[in-house]
Amino acid sequence: MPNKNINLIKAHIFVVFLLASCASPEPAVYTETATLPVPTETATLPTDVPTPTNAPVSALERAQYNLNTTIDYDAHTVTVNETIFYPNLTGNQLNTLVMAIVPNLWQGSFTLDSIAIDGTASTTYSVSGQRLDLVLSSSLPAGGIVKIDVQYTLSLPFAEQEDPGISRPRIYGYTPRQMNLTNWYPFVVPYINGEWILHDPWYYGEHLVYDTADYEVNVRFTDPATAPIVAASGAPEQLADSIRYTITSARTFALAASREFQVSSTQVGDITISSYYFPFNEAGGQGALQATAESVQVFTQRFGLYPHTTLAIVMGDFNDGMEYSAFFYLSKDFYNLFDGTPANYLTFVTVHETAHQWWFEQVASNQALQPWLDEALAAYSERIYYENVHPNLVSWWWTYRIDFFDPQGFVDIPIYEGQGFRPYTNAVYFQGAHFLEDLRARIGDDAFFAFLQDYLAQGRGKIVTADDFFRILSQHTSADYSDLVRQYFQNIYQ
Repeated sequence: MPNKNINLIKAHIFVVFLLASCASPEPAVYTETATLPVPTETATLPTDVPTPTNAPVSALERAQYNLNTTIDYDAHTVTVNETIFYPNLTGNQLNTLVMAIVPNLWQGSFTLDSIAIDGTASTTYSVSGQRLDLVLSSSLPAGGIVKIDVQYTLSLPFAEQEDPGISRPRIYGYTPRQMNLTNWYPFVVPYINGEWILHDPWYYGEHLVYDTADYEVNVRFTDPATAPIVAASGAPEQLADSIRYTITSARTFALAASREFQVSSTQVGDITISSYYFPFNEAGGQGALQATAESVQVFTQRFGLYPHTTLAIVMGDFNDGMEYSAFFYLSKDFYNLFDGTPANYLTFVTVHETAHQWWFEQVASNQALQPWLDEALAAYSERIYYENVHPNLVSWWWTYRIDFFDPQGFVDIPIYEGQGFRPYTNAVYFQGAHFLEDLRARIGDDAFFAFLQDYLAQGRGKIVTADDFFRILSQHTSADYSDLVRQYFQNIYQ
């Protein structure tokens, strides 16, 4: 076997099994701000970009979350006073609400102190695992608004402690040099077709489904003199003794904190992109920043506008990565493997997570039952990035990223039918990329990108289904692609 192939295999194995990370010296921080030039090695990009439809609107048109948060960084505890203004947009009268409280998956991590409905303390609720059923004091009519006050304390688990009954490390929690707050606050889950959507967690894939909401999060540390550096969803505002973060029309609010973070930033239009990484990982931190900035430019032109004014890239002190609103994690392994070129894991995974700011953040789906709607599109967005920024690497990307694993299986499987992480990824991500490549070849570039722009425009702020995907696709082509659907999907969509 040629040496190049041996190196490819070693690199893939290394990504899966590498567990070591660099030792941490004394905390060091610097900020570097620059304006990124437009990439010079690009193909011609379209100039017509869809007008965004998700401009800020009245909070009554979507839920509003206000979280006053006090963090004891060294004790790994978080105290929260949360207020939710929930507008009933379901079209039905509601007598109960269902909230996700994901931290309750860890024994002793979530302590509920009180709940009040419209200012009156409530005891009519039940908690089971990650689910809280809240009985309303009076029926909430369609179009009505209810105010919910929740007071609780989080005792963070070690981040790689496994969920009870689910043998999978989770990001939520802390490591010796990092605190991570992900899915850390109670939120009202979507209500679709008469059902509250809250699925069980699984060994791989994402199980939560999110409506859009507006967030105001005030973060205060018990010891301001030793407060860590914070990366978070949304734009920060320094107050007298706290930082206020705001973000509108977002799916989630995530936060990471570390006394060891180094920070580099760049500007793309009015978007501030910041890369947070640990000492001795400057090359990877800069590489992730560059790839993210380039991706935002390409995806803005190909799909539509990025919806927020900030985007945080966070090196995770764990072997996992995940997307959140205006925020995503990258595995420390990818930083350790970074070779300074765009032909590496750190680059294409960075591009993938950036793409989720379109396919997840703007156009959401039922991630447990139809994960391909964001994962296949995010995977294929990597290809779109390379063809525009590094066209000489497109063939390498197909070989190394996709076909190395000999992908098989149906694209539209739920997370629960994946038969393992690798078969699941091969089917949903990589077969999904092949489907989109074959579809693009069948209908042509003009129709393909017009479809993606319209899919974003029609789906922005919503939770879409596979039927929506193919309905919008049919509006942009008369080509027969039914054989591709039969080839790649276990269900037949029209």
